[in-house]
Amino acid sequence: MDGIMDSRAFIRVDQLVKSYGTHRALDGVSFGVGRGHTLALLGPSGCGKTTMLRCIAGLETPDSGTIEIGGQVVFDSERGINLPAEERQLGVVFQSYAVWPHMTVAENVGFPLRVRRVPKAEAAARVTRILEIVGLGHAAAKSATQLSGGQQQRVALARALIHEPRLVLFDEALSNLDAALREQMRMELKVLQDRLAFTAIYVTHDQSEAFGLAERLVVMNAGRVETEGGPRNVFHRPATPFIARFLGLNVIEAKMLADRDGLAEIRLPQGTTLRGVLGEGPAPAPGSRVLACIRKEHVRMGHETGLPPLEAELRASSFLGLTEEYVLDLGGVELRAVQPPMGGAPGDRVALAIRPEECVVLPA
Repeated sequence: MDGIMDSRAFIRVDQLVKSYGTHRALDGVSFGVGRGHTLALLGPSGCGKTTMLRCIAGLETPDSGTIEIGGQVVFDSERGINLPAEERQLGVVFQSYAVWPHMTVAENVGFPLRVRRVPKAEAAARVTRILEIVGLGHAAAKSATQLSGGQQQRVALARALIHEPRLVLFDEALSNLDAALREQMRMELKVLQDRLAFTAIYVTHDQSEAFGLAERLVVMNAGRVETEGGPRNVFHRPATPFIARFLGLNVIEAKMLADRDGLAEIRLPQGTTLRGVLGEGPAPAPGSRVLACIRKEHVRMGHETGLPPLEAELRASSFLGLTEEYVLDLGGVELRAVQPPMGGAPGDRVALAIRPEECVVLPA
């Protein structure tokens, strides 16, 4: 799906605005999600992503705009439509597990069916099925508080899925888990989403979670959509300096020299000339200020044939196991590199190489 006006969009958000006093949390946000697909709202704290999720869920009332789910308008400021949360046919998995300590696992998971007055026999069968799907069939009779954090998050997930919602919203749902459990749950969620084919929106500030779970990303900044696209494109071709910095790239000021068949020729502050791919939009004019955006993994240690030789001073290093992160001084410009461990001590001179296809040049 390549836009909010795509006729196949299952969820449409159009020009949504939400303010709290003088603070505009959402400033004309628009995007779409295809049926059975996953989208991640990614961005730093305070960018508006959780407010966006709460508006979709019916837990917040926007000031203006429209929200449509499965062809049904659930919010329209001009027409006075605002369906309550319980009528939007969705499930929500929050950051806190929110399991009820006085209930068993089966009672926690079956609670939404009880509220909907589903017959007991049918409810019991559905609870058994969903617990087997999330790997908790053996724990149905246990108190929910006897489970580990990862298991409690599975309870919350099963509870969100038990009534077969058309949409599931995840609000920082994995952030309370340790690193190993987060990675495990990411894979389990991918398998579940493929198996059950629910439409999902993930709200997260965790880039690994967003790239690992979603087929499409919306990166938000200060209440607006900074960019929207596939994970690989957002990752490899940051559209704006904000996204490059948010994703942790090296962002270096430079001067535009020329555009040579789609490759920018630029000059770094210490005089070295580099080439890089141009970002979206018109090419910067010769002589203008630009930004060279380079992933840490793409600052290569050593010489490469055909590339301008660079020499930097090693300032510091941090051993990360399979890799090592280096802080380098390139003629007064700080660069960070992540490479296989090579040793070295502060003050050492090291050769660097940067490939044109791995340097994105954006207007400053």
